[in-house]
Amino acid sequence: MSALNRLPPAIFLMGPTASGKTAVSLELTLRFPLEIVSVDSAQVFRDMDIGTAKPDRATLAQYPHHLIDLITPEESYSAARFRADALRVMGEITARGKIPLLAGGTMLYFKALREGLSDLPQANAELRRAIDAEARERGWPALHAELARLDPEAAARLKPTDAQRIQRALEVVRLTGAPLAESLARRTEAAAPYRLVEFALLPSDRAVLHARIAQRFDAMLAAGLIDEVKALRKKYRLHAGLPSMRCVGYRQVWDCLEGTIDSAALREKGIAATRQLAKRQLTWLRSWPGVEALDCLADDLVEQVARTAERKLA
Repeated sequence: MSALNRLPPAIFLMGPTASGKTAVSLELTLRFPLEIVSVDSAQVFRDMDIGTAKPDRATLAQYPHHLIDLITPEESYSAARFRADALRVMGEITARGKIPLLAGGTMLYFKALREGLSDLPQANAELRRAIDAEARERGWPALHAELARLDPEAAARLKPTDAQRIQRALEVVRLTGAPLAESLARRTEAAAPYRLVEFALLPSDRAVLHARIAQRFDAMLAAGLIDEVKALRKKYRLHAGLPSMRCVGYRQVWDCLEGTIDSAALREKGIAATRQLAKRQLTWLRSWPGVEALDCLADDLVEQVARTAERKLA
């Protein structure tokens, strides 16, 4: 038996938003001894249920999920923290004689587990607040221009409006005095000690996925997404720069509540932002090595995943 085959198995179920990952993962738990681990950077936030497409309480009672509702919307969560949390939970699942099923669409988190982490400095709350204050005064394009002077390679990969990534790149440069690539090149954590069975749910027809995205966003609005954000603003001390309020959907509702866009633009921009998210996820997945790619629009998708999982887990 090879060293790889001696490792405990784990399943990655990856795909763009609206590809049906949740439905497939729930069905798989009825066929295999699995426990679901959420790989979603938005579902970690408590009280953010509608806009994150979090499973409802009845579903969670029947199909428990790990790594959701971990922090408040006032807090931040990182790939490093996800990796530590996921490895701990995966170890507990394996010890119970079950198989971890990691399902979600936050590709950076999957990458952190699969390949390990780079030697990036920990987030610095004081510096982030300072950068946010500069952005409010000067605008993110101005900070992107500053990043272009300090780290041209990092800036070239980012749009001038990509606030979250500009903030992190500037933070790293200011903390280390070196370009982001130097920190990324240094690995401090190894790959997860598991035999990975990796699935990518990809659409054979992008137009159908886009239609699903629009339907899902409309359903979120009908379910009370705007009221959810209003309640969050009352309960927590939030601002537009927080990771929670940068999440797709929440960002657009925030702008609507601030009066910078109307309800029609909220819907239009929310759907467009979700489509952009799906495009980025698909870009990650199409270059993902060793993945079993399946059509997420296939009528027998669950059967295909189950057959392939049974063969690879044997």
